[in-house]
Amino acid sequence: MLKHLIFALVLAAAAALPAAAQFDQDPGESIYEDLQTEEHFYRGVVKAVNETQEEEHQYYTVIEQELLVRLTSGPYAGEEITIVNTFFQGDPVYDFLLEEGQEVIVVTIGEEGSFEQAYVQDMARDRGVYYLVGVFILGLLIVGRMKGVKTIITLGVTILLIFGGLLPLLLLGYSPILLAIVTASLAITFTLLVIGGFNIKSLVAILGTVTGVIVAGLMAFWAGSLAQLTGFGTHEAQMLYFMDQNIDFRGLLFAGIIIGSLGAIIDIGMSVASAAAEIKQACPDIHFRELFTSSLNVGRDVMGTMANTLILAYVGAATPMLLLVMGYEIDWLKVINMDLIATEFVRGIAGSIGLIAAVPVTAALAGYFMAGQGKR
Repeated sequence: MLKHLIFALVLAAAAALPAAAQFDQDPGESIYEDLQTEEHFYRGVVKAVNETQEEEHQYYTVIEQELLVRLTSGPYAGEEITIVNTFFQGDPVYDFLLEEGQEVIVVTIGEEGSFEQAYVQDMARDRGVYYLVGVFILGLLIVGRMKGVKTIITLGVTILLIFGGLLPLLLLGYSPILLAIVTASLAITFTLLVIGGFNIKSLVAILGTVTGVIVAGLMAFWAGSLAQLTGFGTHEAQMLYFMDQNIDFRGLLFAGIIIGSLGAIIDIGMSVASAAAEIKQACPDIHFRELFTSSLNVGRDVMGTMANTLILAYVGAATPMLLLVMGYEIDWLKVINMDLIATEFVRGIAGSIGLIAAVPVTAALAGYFMAGQGKR
């Protein structure tokens, strides 16, 4: 137990090591002043590892590397600086044993252009992300052609709504649930109109999808209130609490559930509406009951796969946490009553209920708007 405790303290110290190694904080200074310290980020490449020193302790080993790094971005691109890279050997998070030629992210503290307090913040990983996004866009264009172009446009608008509207307004203290519903409704309307066109099919899909999203939000609010969820189930939410912002954290939790379920509910709403439109085209004189039943049958098939998709997405994100619970054989009564675990359950199940609700609603709307309109 002592060994585990010391190792945990070492990991905690490693997290604070880069910043702590660069400047000393007066005891009277607030932690918030440190968070507001001016930082500048640059991309760089390790040109040489001049010296590596190891200092062994009882339970851990500290390694220091003297690096020659050439900056490759920003106004000082091409300039070479010397950085001391300090880390704990075997630490899976901060074990940065750097080699010549590796790309890194360099952080400097203070005025721009001052490299006296510089350290390696992380490995440069963004290129891999950009390449993957490029492959994704290329695949959409090759396979989808014009539909792929429309998909890229709708995806861009959805991202703009979230990062340009939803998140800034949340920081200003506006109601998270109301903002999430408005953002989801705008994203749904734009996406389905661009993909499906201005027609009855798109109208049916929009109304059915919006209904499903609202149901997901209501279920999350009801279950979250019943389970007394706090909204502080994640480390990010706990850190957000210390920001000088007036944020409704419980509302933020429910808003996240609404946005998280949006994609799957859009899929099922459009699938049911498209199936109803095809049935209507094949049989123009079909009646409401027949069209409703046929659309509902299609929705049931899609519902099974979409529910799996939604649940598995949350399970995949929570895999390390689930392994931790199983590895330590924690009692189920304790597990299910943990705020973090209960939050994930509510998140996955509420979204699935919204998805289920979208099926009969979309099928009923399709029957109402499409049946008996063959000659009009």
